[in-house]
Amino acid sequence: MMKRNIRMIGLDLDGTLLDSNKVFTEYARRVIGQAVERGIIVLPATGRPVSGIPKEILGFPGIRYALTSNGARVLDLQENKVLYERLISYEAGGRLLEILKRYDALLEIYYDGIGYANEEDLKVVERYMPSAPMLAYIRNTRRPVEDVFRMYHGEHRPVDKIQALFASQEEKRAAFAEVRETLPEITVCGALHNNLEANAKEARKGVALIKLGEFLGISKEEIMACGDGSNDIEMVKEAGLGVAMSNAIDEVKAAADYVTCSNDEDGAAKAIEKYVLQ
Repeated sequence: MMKRNIRMIGLDLDGTLLDSNKVFTEYARRVIGQAVERGIIVLPATGRPVSGIPKEILGFPGIRYALTSNGARVLDLQENKVLYERLISYEAGGRLLEILKRYDALLEIYYDGIGYANEEDLKVVERYMPSAPMLAYIRNTRRPVEDVFRMYHGEHRPVDKIQALFASQEEKRAAFAEVRETLPEITVCGALHNNLEANAKEARKGVALIKLGEFLGISKEEIMACGDGSNDIEMVKEAGLGVAMSNAIDEVKAAADYVTCSNDEDGAAKAIEKYVLQ
């Protein structure tokens, strides 16, 4: 496969741009810096809210845009402006929370790029997240509240995203099945081994990335997307050049034009070098 005319690159973070210790490596910084110097738009395209994106990425010279919460919101970081937004309605979110509260899970709700969870659940977050790097991420980015249900109904407005972290795979599988069967207006995926990420049906990374391209006068054929998880399948498939990490799930690899090496081997940066910079 020869070099493509790529003008925009959307990069998933966890399992893709960041290594397993959640580090934005020096190698990746150098490669992305070179892409930015050539006028290529590079942006995080993540399930994380904007408050969960590492500061070294948000503040990286030349990174102006961010696709957050699985495509629920696209931001112009320079102008502090929302360019695109697809949120879960208050009514649908309420029905979803009623389902999820019956499971053994840590529940999170996201408003305006900030994640909230019950204070008592965050004290025992190890029950739901055994991975040390992800554990640190959750502790450093979630805002504790007394009761997420009370907060949700007190806010009484659409929500960016709702997430559940389950204590067991059995609970996760049952919750996925119930939500998919009873809430057609909600789309669910899981970027981690034990989570459920719920968004509005229209909130998808692939749609949001292409919408940003249209806003900037960039065609889908000129977009490169890199990912590894179930929330990346459509984005990798729809982009002009879809790249899967070697650590990606099989569905992402099947959707991709190219499989690079793993996130612990700077696979995303190496794909940028191969198809954009050479």
